[in-house]
Amino acid sequence: MSKRRLFLILVSTTALGALALAAARARDVPTVATGFVANVLCSETFVSGFDPERVFAETMQAMPGTGLITWAMDYKVDRVRKDVAVTLLGLGRSHAVYREGLGCYVDRGRAAADIALPTDQPRPALLPDIAGPSVVTPVNAQLTAALDRAFAEPAEAPYHHTKAVVVVKDGHIVAERYADNVGIDTPIYGFSATKSVISALIGVLVRKGTLAPYSPAPVAAWQAQGDPRGAITVDQLLRHTAGLALGSSLSASLGAALEPVNRMKYMEADKAAYAESIGLETTPGTAWNYHDGNTIILSQLIRDAVGGKPADVLRFARTELFDPLGMRNVTIEFDASGTPEGSTQMLAPARSWARFGVLYLNDGVVGGKRILPEGWVNYSASPTPGGWIGYGAGFWTNLGDSLGASYRIEHGWPRDAFFAKGSMGQYVAVIPSEHLVIARFGRSPNWPLDADGVSRLVSDVVAAIGSKSQLARGN
Repeated sequence: MSKRRLFLILVSTTALGALALAAARARDVPTVATGFVANVLCSETFVSGFDPERVFAETMQAMPGTGLITWAMDYKVDRVRKDVAVTLLGLGRSHAVYREGLGCYVDRGRAAADIALPTDQPRPALLPDIAGPSVVTPVNAQLTAALDRAFAEPAEAPYHHTKAVVVVKDGHIVAERYADNVGIDTPIYGFSATKSVISALIGVLVRKGTLAPYSPAPVAAWQAQGDPRGAITVDQLLRHTAGLALGSSLSASLGAALEPVNRMKYMEADKAAYAESIGLETTPGTAWNYHDGNTIILSQLIRDAVGGKPADVLRFARTELFDPLGMRNVTIEFDASGTPEGSTQMLAPARSWARFGVLYLNDGVVGGKRILPEGWVNYSASPTPGGWIGYGAGFWTNLGDSLGASYRIEHGWPRDAFFAKGSMGQYVAVIPSEHLVIARFGRSPNWPLDADGVSRLVSDVVAAIGSKSQLARGN
């Protein structure tokens, strides 16, 4: 066989393989798209208490490209059974089911793992109370103006749909505001801000000596002799440099339905098993690729380390993190196999999200008790090589010289800021130099940049109460 003929055969085979893969992924689009919508509608209807019609409209509006299919999507919310069914032109039916205390999961016909909720009563918080029972009025006119701008809607899209803003200075809330349908105790969907909570729980296990960040992750599926995935470390999973070929989770758009990571999220009953079955696209530690599969695997590691049962995960999270911080009314959602869906599925009131940020202002210590290992906060904010958008170990960061950090600093963010970030406008920003936490939640597009107005909010708040403000000078 001539080299030319062999080359043509290889090219043709590769092209056909690529077309087959593309066709297979395209077939998944209705199921992935309806799975995402069903999960969000279920969680925000039955956990947050929001109006599903408004949730659907704002969510689709915030995702580029979805206007092409919104008209063809049908959803039904059953308030008696507490479930949601979604179809796209009658295809790709997805069914999300609510369970008391556990939020929602997408039911793909597999019997969900039985989860017994821990009966332990919440322990007194070690973190001093950051506010009283009433909404805190901004402490000065500049802060009032900052919140006015954060909640004001542009004359035309993209809209902000701001749900909540909480500003904590020196351990106390100095301003907060909520949309009409949101209150102090309303659990709010964190989306990928949940990843930072998983990072904190991994930190707790590191403090206890159960895990070591730079040692290979103890994933059973990777232990066969010669499996290159056996070299993947906990640090690489936290930094999204593990190299697994799962596509990207950076885009919240219709096109994202083609990514294999979203097949994992909305079609697989055991998400960790699926993520752990995927081969390498790049050598571990050599390339940055942000996707939810990394955090799903970390979630499985947490489950395995604390007892193996979903109830063990809840008890561990409450005892080691939520209770000491005074984070109340928190819901962690689980997949059908009983693994926490730690890439995106945690809901908590904005004040609880802000309390989580305060932990990182205090080097991981609350009430004299060390929650996170010494140095873990700096580690979390340290830049990941190749993370062009500015990513650390479970947090986004302005440290380093990434394009994302440079953009944010040019638009008013302090250099030392780092933050938990969820798709469509969820932020818990930690600014150590100002001893400041800003929690902002909404339903805003990821693109264009700053469509959520968060850079203006951060710069406004720093100007109003930062170290150079009149308030800081006592005027």
